[in-house]
Amino acid sequence: MFGSAARRVLLGCSMAYSAKIGPSILSSDLSCLGSECVRMVECGADYLHLDVMDGHFVPNITFGHPMVECLRRSVGPEPFFDMHMMVSRPEQWVKAMAAAGANQYTFHLEATSEPGQLIKEVKESGMKVGLAIKPGTTVEDLAPWANQIDMALVMTVEPGFGGQKFMEDMMPKVAWLRSQFPSLDIEVDGGVGPDTIHRCAEAGANMIVSGSAVIGSEDPRAVIALLRTAVAEAIQKRSLDR
Repeated sequence: MFGSAARRVLLGCSMAYSAKIGPSILSSDLSCLGSECVRMVECGADYLHLDVMDGHFVPNITFGHPMVECLRRSVGPEPFFDMHMMVSRPEQWVKAMAAAGANQYTFHLEATSEPGQLIKEVKESGMKVGLAIKPGTTVEDLAPWANQIDMALVMTVEPGFGGQKFMEDMMPKVAWLRSQFPSLDIEVDGGVGPDTIHRCAEAGANMIVSGSAVIGSEDPRAVIALLRTAVAEAIQKRSLDR
């Protein structure tokens, strides 16, 4: 029906999302976090995934906005900071994280009784909005907010600690979101690496958080490239199949 040139134009317009790889800096040597962030960017990371845990929402404690402010000064204005807020009261940290230099504020649906108001506050602060769900939360619970957010995060492990085994049974959530919201950025986080990336990519995830598989690798650049290629190929195939 369409010539090859016209088809390429149509395909380019139909997919608003792209492959993005974000190393989880919690897997880094925390004694030299600034240089580790710089190293990940130099190895081709599209963004940096920063896990904030308060010891209440999850049974672990990491860091808060003072550390984010220090990292922003250390790495400069360019790297995109995706804040994964695993905290009980996400609304209380919006302004502080925005002031510290965060670019995206990803909070958990389970942590707030007023997600709509929190989405509004994050947008007004100048940050993008991510909305995350734990493995035990149904994807339909996220759906009412999907048209108001920039990214949906489907956890592929229980949040709180790195190094957990990838939960493949979360992939139907990703696939459902991709089918219902074709241009939404969809992120997966937990146990994602070269052995599991194809399942994530085929389901429709385009933002990939990877911790030890990237940062613990002898060649992070090669691993990031492998992950990005797998996602980009899946996006291209999805375009051709439409």
